Amino acid sequence: MEKKYVITIDGQAGAGKSTVSKALAKRLSYLYLDTGALYRALAWKGKEEGITMENREGIDRLLRDFHIHLKNVDGQFRVYVDGRDVTELIRTQEIGMLASSLSALPTVRQALLAVQREVGKAGGIVAEGRDMGTVVFPQADFKFFLDATPQERARRRYLELLKKGERITFEEVEKEVNLRDKQDTERAYAPLRPAADAFIIDSTCLSIEEVVDKLFCHIMEQKKP
Repeated sequence: MEKKYVITIDGQAGAGKSTVSKALAKRLSYLYLDTGALYRALAWKGKEEGITMENREGIDRLLRDFHIHLKNVDGQFRVYVDGRDVTELIRTQEIGMLASSLSALPTVRQALLAVQREVGKAGGIVAEGRDMGTVVFPQADFKFFLDATPQERARRRYLELLKKGERITFEEVEKEVNLRDKQDTERAYAPLRPAADAFIIDSTCLSIEEVVDKLFCHIMEQKKP
């Protein structure tokens, strides 16, 4: 039986992690795990309940009562909180910023760590996030880190939000991308950085297809006896 690998794809906001991870998982017939969705779902739940970042007791209670299910529905990754499909609701810029703030809390990262590792236990998974190769799956078979210039990442995010109907300016998106970078790279616990053994790709001038091809070819090359 062919070995089922654990593949991690980390990177900054707007680097193309989600699209690339989904495409690579599909090409390999692997499960796609969007770990950022866990933090977004928690942030959405906290916002629904009016829990602020300053309310640490409220956050601890939220973690105890948080019920999330990740499902693959007809090839699509869906996120359910308390039985409700929140896949689309958690994709706003506001929820993304809240999720970034929550992810800086060690208690939050520790609580969600077990959930992520349980999903990847059997292998055959492409896990996307910001600390997949450094913290969640340090023994992953293949580790990738996607990068791009801040301007290009802001442009991609801006176009994505416009397609979703959000009314926002490019300047606002660029400012939030830079703030997100600062939060992710400077947090005390599990800061965003490439794993020492990660294969780093600058996607600034590459199409999604070109990035996926590079990752796929790297995996195939390393698999050779």
